Amino acid sequence: MKTIPQTKRTALKRLPKRGVFEQEPVYRILDEGFICHVGFIADGQPFVIPTGYARVDDSIYVHGSQASRMLRNLEKGIDVCLTVTLIDGLVLARSAFHHSMNYRSVVVFGQATLVTEREAKRAALRALSEHMIPGRWDDARQPTEAELKMTSVLRLPLAEASAKVRVGPPLDDDEDYSLNVWAGVVPLKLVAGEPIADPRLQVDVPVPRYAKEYERGK
Repeated sequence: MKTIPQTKRTALKRLPKRGVFEQEPVYRILDEGFICHVGFIADGQPFVIPTGYARVDDSIYVHGSQASRMLRNLEKGIDVCLTVTLIDGLVLARSAFHHSMNYRSVVVFGQATLVTEREAKRAALRALSEHMIPGRWDDARQPTEAELKMTSVLRLPLAEASAKVRVGPPLDDDEDYSLNVWAGVVPLKLVAGEPIADPRLQVDVPVPRYAKEYERGK
């Protein structure tokens, strides 16, 4: 299995046994998530901004308005830290100290570059749409030239990345296993509800299958 080389920034110092450096599981986590948090420093002030994203091959793409402070700063090539976290369960231990969560997370370090070529930008925007809900891009109106000019797209390579994963039951102290306290895991997952039509929807427009049967899972 292909691995992502470890660096000083991606090497796990706490609980290194939870570290994952194989490319496939790292990409699988990224492909399941919706929101990333992008950390950077601008004018001496740290910022962490939540935003949508998409992975295409060995890169992450984010987009937004050309007026966005995050995008205006990242396109300068400053260092960025991007994170994605999925919560799979609440881990209830016998002691309050050992309560935890089952999770899968990815951290990416690097410098982003601005996507300027028109077709490359359109391809990235399509990937962002398809990452959210596959099939939607072809149904929706395509971006106009004015909308493309108003939108910035940034590419962050996945050359410096790692995952951290916790699975399984609680880990209590040996003397606590005899306590008469329930312990275990409360599983959590994202579940789509019934689509809700826009009040201004034209008459007799059917709900597309990709909305009716939407699933997001492992």
